[in-house]
Amino acid sequence: MSDKFIVRISEQAPTAPWGADALLSFDQLGAIVHLQQNETLKLVQKAARSLSQQGIKQVVLQGDNWCTESQWAFYQGFVTAKQLDGVEFVDNEQSDLAELAALKNAATWTRQMINGTAEDVYPESLAGKAAEFIQSLAPEHVSYNIIKGNALLEQQWIGIHEVGRGSERPPVLLELDYNPTGDEDAPVSAALVGKGITFDSGGYSIKPSEGMLSMKCDMGGAATVTAGLAIAIQRGIDKRIKLFLCCAENLISGHAYKLGDILTYKNGTTVEIVNTDAEGRLVLADGLMAAGETGAPLIIDAATLTGAALVAVGQEYNALFGLDKALVSEVQQFAEEEFEAAWPLPLEKWHQNNCPSPYADTANSRAQKGGGYGGASNAAGFLSRFVPNEGQGWVHIDLAASFQNSAGSLWSAGATTLGMRTVARTLQAKA
Repeated sequence: MSDKFIVRISEQAPTAPWGADALLSFDQLGAIVHLQQNETLKLVQKAARSLSQQGIKQVVLQGDNWCTESQWAFYQGFVTAKQLDGVEFVDNEQSDLAELAALKNAATWTRQMINGTAEDVYPESLAGKAAEFIQSLAPEHVSYNIIKGNALLEQQWIGIHEVGRGSERPPVLLELDYNPTGDEDAPVSAALVGKGITFDSGGYSIKPSEGMLSMKCDMGGAATVTAGLAIAIQRGIDKRIKLFLCCAENLISGHAYKLGDILTYKNGTTVEIVNTDAEGRLVLADGLMAAGETGAPLIIDAATLTGAALVAVGQEYNALFGLDKALVSEVQQFAEEEFEAAWPLPLEKWHQNNCPSPYADTANSRAQKGGGYGGASNAAGFLSRFVPNEGQGWVHIDLAASFQNSAGSLWSAGATTLGMRTVARTLQAKA
């Protein structure tokens, strides 16, 4: 008898005593996952989650019925915040071990960042860890610059500086250049922008304890776009891509930004602060302008931006926004091809005016709980003020599905990594 716990997959229904509808059966070797016609990958993930909850720490997948996607679904259900490994993939004709290794590498890093404490993952460390991770994949093709503290003001990155100035740990903007072309003058094919709020207290619009507890995850956008770039690099992308991570802690102090403040951005847009907990869009505005300055025809931003997106699509989908409707439709298709659910929500040019201010061009939200009706669309409308080309070539991903506050039947508590494959596929297809 093997000392390894072996998991096989079968298209046959289980026999007695397990019951015809049982998802799992067991024998002397380990477990058998029984496929069903509907929601096959979800059921494989659910089976893996069940085995993990039973205390099994290490499994070996075995047999010819496994494919790349079923093995990945099993891995996603099996791992937890405490255990990021434990699945030995099987090498067969239906599986791509290189792809599985790339996904695992990116997912492990993403979970380490999102599940890590805010004491360990703070603005400068997040930027540094992201740069080191991407550089480890292509050391000869990656350069980067970290703009920190008052240097942000010197370069007019006002949003990141204002949101992060209340913390003793300075805010930063990471500018990373992946250029495999060997040509310093090569055009930038795509730019990625990620929200990197490493802890979000809400600022003076302070969150209640239950809402603040999981706010170490508020840098999920930064982790997601970094992981997406990592996957694309490991899949062999040969285009020049720039990465911008907008990193800050949103804390309360005598130096923190306040309600009623007015920010003047690099493009001249003035913004009244009516809610210091609507900080993600303030830092992303800088990142989007920096992305626009590269001349990239494709700009993707990702952020755990609004609770309104969670209300709209739940935690099973990420929400997509864009003024470029054709691109949004394509990204939805890319997400489907990567088995990551995403759904478009409304965004029109007039959403830019849905947060009016008597003192500035716009407010950063509405002075209502959750930003009022249409909060996710209004946030996207705010972002659209800071992208070039009237929003053509830009897509915004509100990461409603990137984090689970508590364990469920499919996921352990913590980061899910959903969104990273969508970013990678979009880069491959459109950059």
